[in-house]
Amino acid sequence: MRLARAKTPDGVRGGEYRNGTLVADDAEYEVDEGDLLPPCDPDALFCVGRNFAATLDQMDYERPEEPDFFIKPPHSVVGHRDPIPYPDWTEELTYAGELVAVIDEPCSDLAPEEVPGAVRGYTIMNDVDALDQQGRTARKAFTASGPLGPWIETDVDPTDMDMYTDVAGERRQEANTELMLFDPHEVVSYLSRRFEFRAGDCVAFGSPANPGLVEPGDAVEITYEGVGTLANEVVDRS
Repeated sequence: MRLARAKTPDGVRGGEYRNGTLVADDAEYEVDEGDLLPPCDPDALFCVGRNFAATLDQMDYERPEEPDFFIKPPHSVVGHRDPIPYPDWTEELTYAGELVAVIDEPCSDLAPEEVPGAVRGYTIMNDVDALDQQGRTARKAFTASGPLGPWIETDVDPTDMDMYTDVAGERRQEANTELMLFDPHEVVSYLSRRFEFRAGDCVAFGSPANPGLVEPGDAVEITYEGVGTLANEVVDRS
């Protein structure tokens, strides 16, 4: 089942998304992809880096002994089809296609086998990064640095899922989630011992190899099979 949030004539509504129809509790609405909002409202996006061996090799990173994470704030979130403004203070803006778990209810101290029961479903994030800035907060935590969507898929196995990223029509990334160093259940469990998750919080599991530069005018399309495709265009802020 696909869960989505969208702008409707009656305001923001959430419910099941069925091929252009949003089935809410009170009514059904015809919506197009441009009406879709971020599928959840997280207090935080917990983002794991260095989680694919090929990425470690490409970036010359050391292999972490435990999940290596950082946090994006709520104002980094934009939705499917929303523009990604190219900041005027960077010359190296990059994309990275990541699978994301959405937490269903407040929880903490989860064992790996308890994680499926705590997760509402899975969505997609583009971990936009201003690579020439100093420190992860400056690089990754700015406004519109976390496109999220298009919906939450509730019935999917996150441990064996093909993915690919196309930029301006060119295939840039291709991998499978089974290549993660720490699988999604391990990651959520690890973070739950350090944070009390709130409903709607997001956990992103890192990007496969070949995150790369984008320019204004580039369309970035990130696909995780079984979930969907997150699409955003980079635009010139001016």
